[in-house]
This record gives sequence, C-alpha cells and structure tokens, in this order.
Amino acid sequence: MYANARGRRLAVVGALVAAGALALASCGSGEPAGTAGQTAGATTAAPRIAAVIKGLDNPFFQTMKQGIDEQAKTGGVQVTVQAANAITDTTGQADKLDGLAGQDFSCYVVNPISGTNLVQGLAKLSALGKTVVNIDSPVDAKAAESAGVEPATYIGTDNAEAGALAGRRMGELLRGGGQVAVVGGIAGDVTSGARVEGFQRGVPANIKVVQTVAANWERQAALTAATDLMRAHPELKGFFVANDDMGLGVARAVANSGKAGQVKVISVDGIKDALEAVKAGTLDGTVAQYPYTIGVMGVEACQAAAAGKRLPPNVKAPVEMVTKDNADQALAATPKPFGEYDDPFKALIQ
Repeated sequence: MYANARGRRLAVVGALVAAGALALASCGSGEPAGTAGQTAGATTAAPRIAAVIKGLDNPFFQTMKQGIDEQAKTGGVQVTVQAANAITDTTGQADKLDGLAGQDFSCYVVNPISGTNLVQGLAKLSALGKTVVNIDSPVDAKAAESAGVEPATYIGTDNAEAGALAGRRMGELLRGGGQVAVVGGIAGDVTSGARVEGFQRGVPANIKVVQTVAANWERQAALTAATDLMRAHPELKGFFVANDDMGLGVARAVANSGKAGQVKVISVDGIKDALEAVKAGTLDGTVAQYPYTIGVMGVEACQAAAAGKRLPPNVKAPVEMVTKDNADQALAATPKPFGEYDDPFKALIQ
C-alpha cells in the first residue's frame, strides 16, 4: 500500500546473484537467463509458492489471502500463506519469511509491512535464485538495490492516484471549498504517504488541508484523532482517511459529534463494511482497491514465471471510486472489481 514514485517502479526484472556470479535469473528455476525479464530453464511443473502478507487483523489482508487461496485452487498449485501477527508486526513478519526461505519453494509472494523489514530475507532468496513477486506494498528501492534484491514483478495499487481520486471526489462534495483534515496510517509508511500526497494533489485550490495526523491504521485511534481534530478545527468540512478501517472510525466520530452529513468522509480500500457504509450514507465514498485481485495476480505471476514467461515489471491493480450511486454495484461484485480491468498474467498462464 504506499509507494513513492521510485518505489512503485521498483519492480524491474534484472540481475540476481546466482552461483556466485551476477547473471540474469530464471524466474522459478534459478538458472541464468539470456534476456532481461524472461525465464530460462523453467519447467511446466506447477510451482511451489510461499506467500508472506500483512496481518490478518485487518480485513483488507483477509481478502488478499482469499484471492491467493482461490487462485491456488483454480490453478492447481500449492501455496503456503503466512501472515504477520498484526499489521505493525514488522519483526514477526520478517521471521516468517526467514523460516520459509530455507524451504523448498520456487516462488515467494511478499507483501511487506514496511519498505525494509523483509529486505534481509529477500536477499537470501535472491542469492538462491528464487523468484520474488512483490505485491501491494513495495520493497524500498534503495534498500533493495543495496541488498541485491530485484523482484521479478511488482503488483499493486497506484496509491498516489487512489489519493488523487479521493481528492477530486472531495472537490465535488465541497464545491464551495473549506477546511479538511487528513488521517494517515503509520507515520513514515510509504503507502499512507503516497495516498496523502495524491489527495493533496487532487483537491481543488479552494480546499485547504489544515492538519494531518497518523492513526496507525486502527479504527479506534482514528475515532479519537478525528474527535480531537473537530474540536481543534470547528469549521472542518471533511476528512480524507488513508484506509477504510480508520475511515469507519472517523465516520463514527463525525456521527458522535452530531455532524453526520455536514462533515464529509472519504477513505481508501473498498472493504465490505465500507461499501455498506457508503450505501447507507455514513461514509461519503471509498476508493476501492482490490486485495483479492492483487492476491490472485500474485499467484498467477508465480505460475507464469514457472512456465518460463516474461513478467511485466510493474502491474497496476484496479481501483474504482465508490459512491452512493454505485455502491450496490460494488457490493454485488465484491471482493472482485465491478468494472473491467487488465490482468496481464492471465494471458500468460492460459
């Protein structure tokens, strides 16, 4: 979830360390390849896949796991999924990757909590010539380069564009302008930062962001933060919130203050509870991204790599602006997108 421009373009297929020499890696086999981005020595055997994702205490990552599991079943491949104990458990997540790195998996799907917490484990995988598929939250480009880590592909939301969509929607809701506040995730988190930056870019000039706070991706923390912000800025007309779980907390704070309908709340993720809140009118919009689809694509990328296919270096996952007007359509399709989108991996495995 929070890439700066460099981080979103991290996923370029390039040189991996193999047999003590710098050579292009074979996705799925660890053998040298002759062309960047293309596998060599890959077989048609189904890959054995390990996935390490963020904490299942957040419904977003529960849905991501659902996508991983269902594509594994559809594709007839083995996938072992391990999740961090919590969305802030950087050390525990790194330990899980280290434990899987010594096992006989050919492809690793990673969804790091921070840009750097999995780099040490990924360096071990790179040295072994394993395929690494980076999803949702990008590995930090500078740290990866220093460690010799080059994922075969990156699949995720363009978080800056997701924020910009929310900013444009806020402009539609507050045509007369006004003051808004921003509630981000963990301070310094790449995903949150990109969404906040995109929102600030997307709002019109007559809307002023008066304060930005971090609520650690937690609903209760966001409720408390929003309550404090409304007291500090009684003229506040809106909130942008970096994820839906926090957005629902902010919406509760707005209702508790007696300002429901007056103070607009837009968040990002598109979890089912948020879609239902948009339909009910307690949330004014959510920029729906699709962790289910990201999970599906992660497994498909491993399948394509095992078949010797060239992987696209950077794949944007679909996003859709959900409002009261299309909330029913979004709910009917969830956890999948309700509109059309491009999945380049599907063609590679057919």
